[in-house]
Amino acid sequence: MAETMKGLKRTHRCAEISEQNIGETVTLMGWVQKNRNKGGIIFLDLRDRSGIVQIIFETSEENSAGYIDKEGFAKAEKLRSEFVIAVTGTVEKRGGAENAGLKTGTIEVRATSLRILSEAETPPFPIEADSKTKEELRLKYRYLDLRRPDIQHNLMVRSHVVNSIRNFLSEEGFLEIETPILNRSTPEGARDYLVPSRVHPGTFYALPQSPQLFKQLLMCSGYDRYYQIAKCFRDEDLRADRQPEFTQVDMELSFVDVDDVIDVNERLLQKLFQEHLGVEVPLPMQRMTWQEAMDRFGSDKPDIRFGMELVNVSEVVKDVDFIVFKSALENGGTVRGINAKGQGEMPRKKIDALVDFAKDFGAKGLAYLAIQPDGTYKSSFTKFMTEEQTAALVAAMDGEKGDLLLFAADKNKVVWDVLGNLRLEIARNMGILEKEEYRFLWITEFPLLEWDEEENRYVAMHHPFTMPMEEDLALLDTDPGKVRAKAYDCVLNGVELGGGSVRIYQSDVQEKMFEKLGIGTEEAYEKFGFLLNAFKYGVPPHAGLAFGLDRLIMLMVQAENIREVIAFPKVKDASCLMSEAPNVVDPKQLEELEIKLDLKNKDTEV
Repeated sequence: MAETMKGLKRTHRCAEISEQNIGETVTLMGWVQKNRNKGGIIFLDLRDRSGIVQIIFETSEENSAGYIDKEGFAKAEKLRSEFVIAVTGTVEKRGGAENAGLKTGTIEVRATSLRILSEAETPPFPIEADSKTKEELRLKYRYLDLRRPDIQHNLMVRSHVVNSIRNFLSEEGFLEIETPILNRSTPEGARDYLVPSRVHPGTFYALPQSPQLFKQLLMCSGYDRYYQIAKCFRDEDLRADRQPEFTQVDMELSFVDVDDVIDVNERLLQKLFQEHLGVEVPLPMQRMTWQEAMDRFGSDKPDIRFGMELVNVSEVVKDVDFIVFKSALENGGTVRGINAKGQGEMPRKKIDALVDFAKDFGAKGLAYLAIQPDGTYKSSFTKFMTEEQTAALVAAMDGEKGDLLLFAADKNKVVWDVLGNLRLEIARNMGILEKEEYRFLWITEFPLLEWDEEENRYVAMHHPFTMPMEEDLALLDTDPGKVRAKAYDCVLNGVELGGGSVRIYQSDVQEKMFEKLGIGTEEAYEKFGFLLNAFKYGVPPHAGLAFGLDRLIMLMVQAENIREVIAFPKVKDASCLMSEAPNVVDPKQLEELEIKLDLKNKDTEV
């Protein structure tokens, strides 16, 4: 039968005691990690969020001081993994071998009393760091998974980092202001999560994808510098670094330009990495334009911890009689390659696997040229080339003995996507991605607009309120696709931490932007009227940024995905295995909302 804590008070957490406490009487409370009965003496590991400490239960015939009585020893014999207990005892120097792997490895607590506060069934998996248990099972029992020391470490780091963010931004003159969770739907961007209104039948709120419009309104209202640790929601397909609900550090500043926003965020990130990881981040961080990033790395979030950069060889192969290269160039595309140094002897089976990988990103195929140690070539296409053309291509790629050259030929967008992902896959296979290395990068001068083939119109690469670069304003009328935005993304080790932009605050520029997006005045006011009306009453130049807190912590603790840094995450289909959300609701609730379901049969749906 479980006992109570009546009259008992915890004095320390388990790993908060040290050799300085030797001789003191302490009361500890926590979970039984493991229990080893050696006959007459029991060694028990007691765990809480601070760590583990060893407890000794030993009795004597005389019930001598410093020993536990026979009743207490009998209770200790019954203890099993995950029982919750309270122990009072004396801190001693370890009598046996010390444990260098524990913070408390030089001490132990000799128990004088024991209370069993809660018994436990045998858990479905061991509560231990670096669990090998399948993630699906761990997420089903997430409340047990959260007891694991590595997950607890991640969430404690997260808490400390958030506290540091608040302190830093407060010192920089930011005000923490909450914005609404129940908003109106704005169809630009990802799909909204919708919430039906009972009071206004047939209407819906939308959960915020970001506080974008409200934080711009706060600038209109004169708050100068705003921030929020904001919950956001997007109904989109999930990845390792994406969840349907996520947390972002959101900010907006008045009377600033690009450099001001980048400066405050560089100093914030520098502080976080030094304070919590002991990692020095040199400032200023490297900057690269979007065009340079795409040309060199095939990605607008490049991992710059390694080279293997893209090389445009279109000019070198323009006269080559290889149909793949020839047709790509004739259709306005390019031929580009990467050099996987030292991989020239890669087995054909692995090369074929790379070809299949490339096809997942839109490639029709992948041309390769392997330079053997003796200088000869193994290739899928050099039979269509002269010796001089082959030599020129190898030279353009800085090819040497033992290298593997890989080429993609297509429209730029496809070639970038293929080779950008391929270089990452090869780097992973080669094991050259150093987790201990943190390489920050700002990507600037994004295209303002991109052409949507399906909708046959321009769409905003970021959002409709992003300011064009002043020198490109005239191109809005003549060549909208070439207009660059005053937008910026912060990238760390190939992961987009976050991004932002300078906002449009002049009405004529905003009207022009809506025009290029195919949004008329009436539609603009229908969607964004409250913001546009606010701009009529004096709006300061302003800019902002938001970075993903989940992604930042994931990289800081070197986790494999953001589920490891979120207390109760969703899985790939946006469901929660533990609570079984989403789920059906009582028909009475739907009736109150005046909602009638008309579900399609998924088995017959085309």
